[in-house]
Amino acid sequence: MIDQNILEDAGAVLKRYQRNELLFEEGDSARYYYQVQVGEVKMNNFNDEGKEFIQGIFGVGKSFGEPPLFADFKYPANAEAITDAKVWQLPKNRFLKILEENPSIHHKFTSTLASRLYYKAMMVSEISTQEPEHRILRILDYFKKNSDTNLKETTLYKIELTRQQLADLTGLRVETVIRAVKKLEQKEELLIKDRKIYR
Repeated sequence: MIDQNILEDAGAVLKRYQRNELLFEEGDSARYYYQVQVGEVKMNNFNDEGKEFIQGIFGVGKSFGEPPLFADFKYPANAEAITDAKVWQLPKNRFLKILEENPSIHHKFTSTLASRLYYKAMMVSEISTQEPEHRILRILDYFKKNSDTNLKETTLYKIELTRQQLADLTGLRVETVIRAVKKLEQKEELLIKDRKIYR
């Protein structure tokens, strides 16, 4: 999102995180802007029974956890490294200054936040009303559309999510995801090759 040189000039620090390490927890105060340099980070919550729900997965070049920086509320979810990761960390006041001084970056953030809001609204609707196969197709199409590669709709896209991550993103059980994916393959809605899903 923000060029590495701009981050460095603003005093950002590149921090290392090990797989499964928390960057922040639900309820923490938001003090930093985060942007992934290497690896992947997920934002998640757990229900009363301990089931995980993944709010989003963020890879190289993606930022996460910004809304509390703008509205002064606590983090509504945890941020956890999925893999070993390097993440830029920039104090809130310096991040806001970058936005003030760079209208094009500010516009990019507005667009990104609007896209995430659309995703949240779509998933709330899907989880509350739709069948498992439909939920899975919607999430796969979302990831395909928002991948960094400019794919045509007819081009197969390799989904880099595990069955467990699909379950956590859609509010389904992993067993339900496995059955639904097999049904979708039989209907030729997706392709499974070497245990990977293509859509």
